[in-house]
Amino acid sequence: MAKIEGTGKDLAKVAGGTIAKPSESLTVGQLERALLARFPRADAEEWDRMGLLAGDPAVPVTGVMTALDPTRPAIDAACAAGANVLLTHHPAFLDPPEAFSPSREVAPASGTVVYDAIAKGVALMNFHTALDVSAEAVRLLPGMLSLDFQRVLMPIGDDPAKGYGQVCKVRAADAPFKLSHLSARCTSVFGRAPRVWGDPDLVVENVVIANGSAGNVIEECVNAHVDCLICGEARYHASLDAWQGGLSIIEVGHDTSELPLAAVLARAAVDAGIDPAQVTVFDQGHNWASPESTRV
Repeated sequence: MAKIEGTGKDLAKVAGGTIAKPSESLTVGQLERALLARFPRADAEEWDRMGLLAGDPAVPVTGVMTALDPTRPAIDAACAAGANVLLTHHPAFLDPPEAFSPSREVAPASGTVVYDAIAKGVALMNFHTALDVSAEAVRLLPGMLSLDFQRVLMPIGDDPAKGYGQVCKVRAADAPFKLSHLSARCTSVFGRAPRVWGDPDLVVENVVIANGSAGNVIEECVNAHVDCLICGEARYHASLDAWQGGLSIIEVGHDTSELPLAAVLARAAVDAGIDPAQVTVFDQGHNWASPESTRV
């Protein structure tokens, strides 16, 4: 059973699938090809950067650490765990940095991350928007929030099971379910207080979930007369317009909405043939904090 680095907790439900094969023969390149079959480049946005970003595809995999972001602490944790692959949701960069250097004074953060990864023998691999729209990612947050998934709001290509925005229904046993109840559930599930647009007493029946940036999902929700959108983040003026158009919005935080995807990547690595004992999830849920407000 895989572990969540820094917590000592078992990672639930990360078990090998029927296609799993011995990890001893798996190279970094073979792992990439197996994951590309699961999260195809064709599903990703044109501007995205995904797959093996840095590293030798011919090197055997000694272990895999999964995380939301490829950071220097994540690289150090991978080394400490004996993992030579850091498998993440986000890429180290979209536009190539101007320099790759160990010094932050010479290179931007992304440049130092790539330099460190190469110097320490840790391959960087990510699947970003192809993972966002995958059928398994689409079902993830509705399940966590105990909402009944109905369909994808904005399917990609000809596959209705993949895309952006998950249309959900509030379960009959929870009705009548107010916006305040849904907000409280988000706080409980994600461990952070969200930003909420809307009347707390509004009775919510249909909900759309969009991890990360909401983008044009907001407009689609307004057009579809959705009661509430749960998203990672939304632009202020887009939220203001949508709220005036009758859409309530719960912003849980970009990273907060996508941290669970590290577990999806862990399962995918195991199904590709990596021994579950060699797969570790790096907990990045404490990269920042909100000071408690003090009443004077």
